[in-house]
Amino acid sequence: MKIITVCGSYKFKKEMTEITEKMALKGNCMLTPIELSRSKKEDYTEKEASMIDKMHKEKIRLADAILVVNVGGYIGSSTKSEIELAKSLNKEILYYTDLKD
Repeated sequence: MKIITVCGSYKFKKEMTEITEKMALKGNCMLTPIELSRSKKEDYTEKEASMIDKMHKEKIRLADAILVVNVGGYIGSSTKSEIELAKSLNKEILYYTDLKD
């Protein structure tokens, strides 16, 4: 069993949910981004947004690997920084586009 943190844009929420379930059913412990109740990141205060970001980065530190949900090859700036953090911590990096089939 691996502990895997899911990373990617919220615009791919459907794909995140599907791949998280698929990976969990293969015996992995999946750490996901929190469900945001507000429609966009700008709806959060700077302090709240910072806390959300710090919590997600802590999930990356706890994980054995990250799973980047890169639908159509899209990787945004936040996800790029999460990949760099994972690389600096020598975490395995998995990509949705390699696993979806």
